Amino acid sequence: MVRALIIDDNEDNVGVLEQLLALEGVDYTSVHDPAKLDKSIAATSSFDVIFLDLEMPNMDGFQMLNKMKADSRFSHTPIVAYTVHVSEINEARNQGFDSFIGKPLDADSFPKQLQQILSGEPVWANP
Repeated sequence: MVRALIIDDNEDNVGVLEQLLALEGVDYTSVHDPAKLDKSIAATSSFDVIFLDLEMPNMDGFQMLNKMKADSRFSHTPIVAYTVHVSEINEARNQGFDSFIGKPLDADSFPKQLQQILSGEPVWANP
C-alpha cells in the first residue's frame, strides 16, 4: 500500500488532499504542527511521498525540508512542495524539493501527478 505524509497547518487544505489521496487508495498520515512530526510518525516506518506546505507557524517548509533531507528515514522519499504561494516554484526547485503542486489542488490532474511522483518523475505544476 502506498503511504503519504502530509505536513500542513491548514485543516481545510489537509482535508482536500486527504480526500484526493483516499480516492487513489493511498494511506496517509497528517501532521498539522511540524514540531510534532517525530511524535506523529513514530509508529510509521516509511512513506512513499511527502506533501509539505511552505508556510506554517514556527517552521516554514524550507526549514522542514532541510530537517527531512538530513533524516535517513526520508532520504529516498520524494518531497512535494504544496502551497498557495505558487510564486515560490523556482525557490522550491532551488532548495531541493522533488516536485511542486500549487493549491488549490486540481482534482482532475491530481491522479496523474501523483502517479508521476510515485514513479520518480518530478512534477512542477502551477495552477
